[in-house]
Amino acid sequence: MSLSKSFIEYVLDQLSYCSGVHTRKMFGCMALYRNGEVFAFISDDVIYLKVNEITKEKFILAGSKPFKPFPNRPIIESYYELPIDIIENSEKFIEWIDEALSNNKKK
Repeated sequence: MSLSKSFIEYVLDQLSYCSGVHTRKMFGCMALYRNGEVFAFISDDVIYLKVNEITKEKFILAGSKPFKPFPNRPIIESYYELPIDIIENSEKFIEWIDEALSNNKKK
């Protein structure tokens, strides 16, 4: 797993209007937090956003794949690849983050 500094800077720039966002390295990836809650991971310049049974279908329909941080370990079904068109649209990106964070409360 690699972390491109320029990609992380781009993501944080896209989220500059989203208060309370910070990052921390975790498990060889970069975890994204908002107000202390993890909502995404960055690995190999791909963002994986938190999903639940309600929102997972939206990601699957968009062609997203689940997070698989290690080749010899199982996939992590609670995080799915965020479509690039969402990342490029700051307002939509923040909407999807809000939804991901609300997923933490709907377990």
